[in-house]
Amino acid sequence: MKKFFALILAAMLCLTMCACGNSASDKQTLIVGFDAEFPPFGFIGADGKYDGFDLAMARELCKRLGWEYKETAIDWNSKDSELSSGNINCIWNGFTCTGREDQYTWSDPYVDNSIVLVVKKDSGIASMADLAGKTVMAQAASSAADAINGNEAFKSSLKEVIELADYNTGFMELKQGTVDAIAADQGVAAYQIANNEGEYIILDEAISTEQYAVGFLKGNTELRDAVNAELKKMAEDGTMLKIAQNYVDDGLVIESLCMLK
Repeated sequence: MKKFFALILAAMLCLTMCACGNSASDKQTLIVGFDAEFPPFGFIGADGKYDGFDLAMARELCKRLGWEYKETAIDWNSKDSELSSGNINCIWNGFTCTGREDQYTWSDPYVDNSIVLVVKKDSGIASMADLAGKTVMAQAASSAADAINGNEAFKSSLKEVIELADYNTGFMELKQGTVDAIAADQGVAAYQIANNEGEYIILDEAISTEQYAVGFLKGNTELRDAVNAELKKMAEDGTMLKIAQNYVDDGLVIESLCMLK
């Protein structure tokens, strides 16, 4: 009889351990794909760790939901293959949904953005018209590149459009005079101006306006719905604004947070 009860106890213990194991393995993991050279939304901080408004938002969201959080720096030009392969399960990094509505499953927009032009302060360039016959840089596969390509009149007036892998390289080229202007998201431009005082200016005319949202693999509505619901709660309870205030000095424009309006 004792042997029988020992067997029953062992079986129950095994079932309990299996149940615990399944519970842990079923825990949702949010794997955020981001560009590590896209401040203020994603960048490498002074301490050598990944930082940025979007990453801070994602970390807080996972903490609130009890999810595991992972961040994966990606080559922006390879974002689609990273998402389709499952290496990441969302793109959260100043990701433009405008014009890409049918390519991904999206959260609600949370940032209003403009694609602007940055030039050296002493360049003598004061308008888009002044860039006729000159060279403009944009990040490859970015909304800035799309904005230039979508503005035929502006593009045809230029000498050349150069697409580079990241904006850090682009601003080095601008500083050296290899390119005459950089087309970039408003936040990226504001970050560079804040960190290079007196070197650059933003032209008054924007190439285009757009919105940012969190992008998921087409059809992944379950993960999107969970993220979107918590994101809206973070906007409503003041969490989004509190996090955003930590990145104002990095170029984040509080007024651009459309989910707060």
